[in-house]
Amino acid sequence: MRLILLVGFCFFLFNCEDKQSKPKTTTSTKTETKTVIKDTTPKREFPKLTEDNAMDFFLEYEKHNKENKVRITTSFGVIDLLLYDKTKFHRANFIFLTKQHAFDGTQFHRVVKNFIIQGGNTDDIKVAAKRRKIGKYLLPTDTKRGYTHKRGVISMPSSDIKNPHKLASPYEFFITQQNAFHLNGDFTVFGEVIKGMNVVDKINAVKVDEADWPLSNVYIKTVEILE
Repeated sequence: MRLILLVGFCFFLFNCEDKQSKPKTTTSTKTETKTVIKDTTPKREFPKLTEDNAMDFFLEYEKHNKENKVRITTSFGVIDLLLYDKTKFHRANFIFLTKQHAFDGTQFHRVVKNFIIQGGNTDDIKVAAKRRKIGKYLLPTDTKRGYTHKRGVISMPSSDIKNPHKLASPYEFFITQQNAFHLNGDFTVFGEVIKGMNVVDKINAVKVDEADWPLSNVYIKTVEILE
């Protein structure tokens, strides 16, 4: 009897130790999540313009962007312009660059007494960077539309790059302060001042250096679409 109790007691101890020695198993419910990084880089709404694609781009652009009145706000006042529909490439170019704010923060950098005020140039590196993104291209002359360089028209100067066809620099323009008919046939008249010739006269009267650069900067604050 005593032997039976001893065996039973040992069996009980062995069974308890076995249960305590068994490791607990747990089921992991943690799921692996992947981080998705969205591309927040703004997509270009237009191609980078070059000599090869600019004309085709503006041919299509002018069909869908018919605005022809713009306002130049300067440090001397406001100049309103009407752009001609017949000179479609030059009108489209000016409207396009206006919408890209390419003229904002530039200057009337060349003033020739009783002749012209020329604008669009600047040494602002932010404007230069913006224009590099837009592209580098020239526009051909369009001089057979019946427009002349009378007082108060806006025209486009030739590029600084020497070229026999007087291809125009798209980022610059000049406004005639007096009749300048000797320019006819060489430069494209693509609009006229409809308000603010007094501002043109004020800018034309500023003091300039030997290179016709105003001694005090004449800023183009903004150029915006009116209609």
